[in-house]
Amino acid sequence: MPPQKAPAGVTKRVTARPPNARANRGAPPPGTRSAALLLLAAVFDRRRPLEEALDQLPAAIEPRDRAAAHRLAAAVLRHAGSLDAVLEPHLRREPPPVVRAALRMGAAELLVLGTPAHAAVAATVAVVPRPFAGLVNAVLRKVATEGAEAYEGLDRERLDTPPWLWSAWHAAYGAAGVRAIARAHQQAAPLDLTLAPGASPPEGAIELPTGSWRLPEGTRVTDLPGLAEGAFWVQDAAAALPARLLAVKPGERVADLCAAPGGKTAQLASAGGIVTAVERDPKRAARLRENLARLKLSVTVEEADAATWMPAEANFDAVLLDAPCSATGIIRRHPDIPHLKRPKDVAQLVQAQAQLLAQAARLLRPGGRLVLATCSLQPEEGEAHLARAAALGLVPDPIAPTELPGLRTALVRGGTLRTRPDMWAEQGGIDGFFAARFRRG
Repeated sequence: MPPQKAPAGVTKRVTARPPNARANRGAPPPGTRSAALLLLAAVFDRRRPLEEALDQLPAAIEPRDRAAAHRLAAAVLRHAGSLDAVLEPHLRREPPPVVRAALRMGAAELLVLGTPAHAAVAATVAVVPRPFAGLVNAVLRKVATEGAEAYEGLDRERLDTPPWLWSAWHAAYGAAGVRAIARAHQQAAPLDLTLAPGASPPEGAIELPTGSWRLPEGTRVTDLPGLAEGAFWVQDAAAALPARLLAVKPGERVADLCAAPGGKTAQLASAGGIVTAVERDPKRAARLRENLARLKLSVTVEEADAATWMPAEANFDAVLLDAPCSATGIIRRHPDIPHLKRPKDVAQLVQAQAQLLAQAARLLRPGGRLVLATCSLQPEEGEAHLARAAALGLVPDPIAPTELPGLRTALVRGGTLRTRPDMWAEQGGIDGFFAARFRRG
């Protein structure tokens, strides 16, 4: 018998906590801190994405060290402002970048991750250049004895949010909203899955009102039965909404623009759509094909720039445009984003999104449907596009409250979708997304 769906606004537990969920541990395994320093240097010094840096770690680093290093680096990135505030009274001058990173790392272990003081201090000292070992030892011992009280007294939500983002979110969501968003970003996100049609959820999964399935933060997806067989794919509950709102019917011709890594493509194909997925980056297109092959889904993949792509036969019944954006809605999953993005990036992305929207409109047949989505909390990358859509002859197709079970507060201006990471707080939160649906007039 297929699993029974929970009523709107109510979650359903299949069984207890899964065996792979991580609990609060003691000291990380040996080698973790050296790997974490490499990850932090990539983000802070070279402004490279954390996941990219993780893929580029030396092959000799063991998988368990990679996973623990990622967890440690993510904790530093998530709490960097607060950690610096605790460290600052104990520093007479700015240390070299590698020492600053090590101090942040040691402080994160002591104040955030709960690593025993002797392990956190000694192991951090061991990975810094020898001339700075005494400094790191002295500062972290101070943090171990005095840091917790100082840390608790900080305005961590504000310190851990870049000023430009705080200002933007304050203007968009108000004083309470920006604090709620910043508070949500201090927690790592759970693991959400979308099931293939007819598949059973993994043991321990909780069904969310919108139909996604959730496992606790730290669950290793590679350990879940059914992954290799294509029973599910990883996709935040918010990320699953745009494709559902497109409401594809069997046999409809559908274009999925900027499609990699393919979660939404898989949804559209699983619904019976005849899908063409467009992705311009060859590496991401290869990943898209790999994911679709694992899921045993038949999709045409085009390596092309969606801003100019025009097939011989356009006139699609439906188009999904999940446009490249600043990704400020997925900071819970990618805590490096606040350290990588700048205000000028948003302005450039808005221009690219506008071009993509115009091309997406050209691909539709008269009466065809389009869903525009961005995983951003910035209004410029969401609500501001409504006027552009109207100028392109796209007619709003408001989302109905019944289409968002358990998320009616996410239904905003003109029947558009705006999720925020502070929504569903008791259930582990949800990514920040904007989505709007249109029909071509």
